[in-house]
Amino acid sequence: MTTALFTHPACLAHDTSPRHPESPARLAAVLDALSGEAFAALDRHEAPRAMLDELALIHPRAFIADVLAAIPETGHAALDADTIVSPGSGEAALRAAGAVVAAVDCVMAGDAANAFCAVRPPGHHAEPDRAMGFCLFNNVAIGAMRARRAHGRERVAIVDFDVHHGNGTQAAFAADPHFLYASTHQAPFYPCTGAASETGVGNIVNVPLPAGAGSAAFRAAFERTILPALDRFRPDFLVISAGFDAHRNDPLAQLMLEEADYVWVTDRLMGVAARHAEGRIVSSLEGGYDLAALAASSAAHVATLMRARGEPLAAGRRRA
Repeated sequence: MTTALFTHPACLAHDTSPRHPESPARLAAVLDALSGEAFAALDRHEAPRAMLDELALIHPRAFIADVLAAIPETGHAALDADTIVSPGSGEAALRAAGAVVAAVDCVMAGDAANAFCAVRPPGHHAEPDRAMGFCLFNNVAIGAMRARRAHGRERVAIVDFDVHHGNGTQAAFAADPHFLYASTHQAPFYPCTGAASETGVGNIVNVPLPAGAGSAAFRAAFERTILPALDRFRPDFLVISAGFDAHRNDPLAQLMLEEADYVWVTDRLMGVAARHAEGRIVSSLEGGYDLAALAASSAAHVATLMRARGEPLAAGRRRA
């Protein structure tokens, strides 16, 4: 089966103001990287709008209404100091969440082996009742709950390798043992959550990494902690918050990963999905603010999703 790609032009119309790091150029770089011959086999889909009932799987209806009402008719408005919206932002946010919902449905129907959602705004900082950190609605949390509520998945795992901790996703699921949330992230760092002591009801696995940590520390976090936790949990669906801002060239953080690390971790997560979830994975774009690094890393991630299990990994160096 193929890998599905979900995106929508509306996600490019989310204007966050000049010089804001979460810019339309990010998504344009990703889509350009996925336009080459190597990605011709992607099954491409236009993301639908998320319906109110789908957003309400995670967010209170009053909060949803408040976010959409805050979208300005002209210019820009600030939901917080970092989260800027413009006239196109509401449609973009609905399409971003809708992409992940549709991707879950697609993979559960057997129409694709796995899927990647090339969307913005990102989502993992959005708490059930708070937009923050460039995020309006929590796309991956909505998709994970969709897998459970609409498709009867009993054990849904969300793995987050963005350089920032996904406080919103953790908040959504910390009290629900049907979900496992596992994250590597730089700490201390925004949003100042994600300590190893934050364990929810035994379903939260945080591995903070210090500034300057690279491949060895990142891979050890997965090999020693996250992958064993996933195998114990035995997820029957896997969702990935695919942030690429832990790359060594990213201007907003100080981890030292390379494209080869994203190939490696994607391969390992595909192994988990093969063992427990019949290969079912939906991945969604989160951070990544150096355009060249973002393009190369997202392409490496998607190329690995497209690779049949057992094919050789792309060559790449490991750095400490």
